[in-house]
Amino acid sequence: MKILNIIKSRRSIMPGQYNNLLIDDQHIKLILEAANWAPTHKKTEPWRFKVLKGKTKNKFGDFLAVKYEESAPIFSEFKHKKIMEKVKKSSAIILICMQRDTKESVPEWEEIAAVSMSVQNMWLMATELKIGSYWSSPKLINFIDEFIPLNQGERCLGIFYMGQHDGKINQRIPGPIEDKVLWFE
Repeated sequence: MKILNIIKSRRSIMPGQYNNLLIDDQHIKLILEAANWAPTHKKTEPWRFKVLKGKTKNKFGDFLAVKYEESAPIFSEFKHKKIMEKVKKSSAIILICMQRDTKESVPEWEEIAAVSMSVQNMWLMATELKIGSYWSSPKLINFIDEFIPLNQGERCLGIFYMGQHDGKINQRIPGPIEDKVLWFE
């Protein structure tokens, strides 16, 4: 069962674990293609992605750092530095956005769930390609439209950091599924 092994291998691999090797654009396209096959109620396909690389990615790090300085109730030099490091260590960043169906034909939570499933597909493809990835959803995503234009009804749900890594992944052992399931006949 290859798919179950990929699912079991999926981890949040933090930017601090990334090496300096770039991700090939063809791999990014495969990751995005996997995202596009997520289930979606009424075929609204609410997922939208903004890929940031190179100079734009670095400007994004500067932008997040400035927004943190402006909005943090209590400034932390450590957190400020960490924001910058996450961006610099990443080979590519994908902004995870949701385009709300203008007819609101399905509840918003279903649109968010569809985007989440598309991100899980991205994560699984990245795992298959041995690319580290991490979905972050800091409060700073509320300022994304000041950095990159969003359409009316579109909002950012998170930042997907990606990078090559050396393969050292933490083991995860979930609790037994039997503890989380009730059967009724």
